[in-house]
Amino acid sequence: MTMGSSVTLDFSGNFDRELKKLLKDESKALAQKWQNLFDSLTKQYSGKPVSTVKSALKQESKKLGGAFSDRELNGYATLISEGTNIKVKPKQ
Repeated sequence: MTMGSSVTLDFSGNFDRELKKLLKDESKALAQKWQNLFDSLTKQYSGKPVSTVKSALKQESKKLGGAFSDRELNGYATLISEGTNIKVKPKQ
């Protein structure tokens, strides 16, 4: 019994343009997920102690597959605690 499969990729035509579009769309979708997270945390944790916000941010960011350095975590938690809106923009 022979098992196997074959896949042929055509790199001609519009492949490069389509790949760039796909990556751009995925980047926008991911940025929107992070934006929603930051908006939600700011709404929920504005005025709360930084340590409380830090814990929530760490837990919630794991759900999106993200991880922050301790310095980044402190910075974002401080902004959220202060009620500062964080804007997420995909890299162009």
